[in-house]
Amino acid sequence: MGGRCYRAPATAPQGLDQPARQGCGKGPREARHGLRRGGPDNPGMHCIVPFAAPGSEAGRAALATMQWPRLQALLPRLALVDRDEGEPTTFSPPHERVLARALGWQGDDGCWPFAARAARADGIDPGDDAWGLVSPVHWHLGTDQVSLADPEALQLDEAGARTLFEAVRPLFEDEGLRLAYGHATRWYVAHESLRGLRTAALDRVVGRNVDPWLDDGGGGGDGRGGRGGGITSPLRRWRRLQAEVQMLLHSHPLNAAREAAGLPPVNSFWLSGCGRAQPEGSERPVQIDTTLRTAALAEDWPAWSAGWRRLEEGTLLGLDIAMRRGSEVWLTLAGERAALTFTPLRGGLVARLKNVLARPSVPALLASL
Repeated sequence: MGGRCYRAPATAPQGLDQPARQGCGKGPREARHGLRRGGPDNPGMHCIVPFAAPGSEAGRAALATMQWPRLQALLPRLALVDRDEGEPTTFSPPHERVLARALGWQGDDGCWPFAARAARADGIDPGDDAWGLVSPVHWHLGTDQVSLADPEALQLDEAGARTLFEAVRPLFEDEGLRLAYGHATRWYVAHESLRGLRTAALDRVVGRNVDPWLDDGGGGGDGRGGRGGGITSPLRRWRRLQAEVQMLLHSHPLNAAREAAGLPPVNSFWLSGCGRAQPEGSERPVQIDTTLRTAALAEDWPAWSAGWRRLEEGTLLGLDIAMRRGSEVWLTLAGERAALTFTPLRGGLVARLKNVLARPSVPALLASL
């Protein structure tokens, strides 16, 4: 979670707590990959690939053994038009910052209103309220820290999720908060205090020590080390509510049944993506390809490598087809620190040759993310 945000100028870097999408579209040929022919009435699309680069030594070792024939063939025909770079301790990861900027939003680190956007996608009208995404999660108690498991790995079905939702709802309502159900792993809370509340994205916290990401002190540390700083006033209400929810869930019969079935208990929640809905002014459709997410967060590098092979034969194949047919397609590759955005290269053979000579290899390019 985090603390208070301050509105940044429109020129500041701007960043997905939304229903996940695997792949950048579906259907025959370009449509199957979410890619369309460019033109005044059809501006193509922008595909963002999070977790395109590993964040650990083991992942970088896997990177050194991989090959990307399609990406390697695409790069000479792509021009680098933007590099979004920051520290791995920012509350908003690079793919969120790129998405927010593509949508034309204004805001600051940890303050992009992805909850309101996701609520609308889940059939909830956000109106003028400030919203936050409430993700039911499992906090794992280790020897010296508490880490957060990926909510998508909870195997929480609709019946179980609704049971837990109804159990905790009175605790939110007693605080004057409105809780709404969107999906088994996506609940939403509305209250004016969420406007400008700075919180860490789930994708920053999964698999890591939660404490540094609960602080408002301007960075999550490395997310794996010791305790963070003190909790500041905007977060005290939420930390108190979090503690009350944890006590209720600890003794809930559904969690006893889950543990008996070998499943992790749902024992807390994570708040993220807070703020009021903003209008979306994207020049072209923007989609997130989540193929690499689960494996990267689990640090399952063989599965991550397999995900890259699927990307090569799916999204990147679609990009290749669309570019050859003249579509205006954008591709963003994002890691923990940075995101690179590419568009079709303008110019002929000379421009492509210069691009080839200036461009690093795929492993070096991904390692820079």
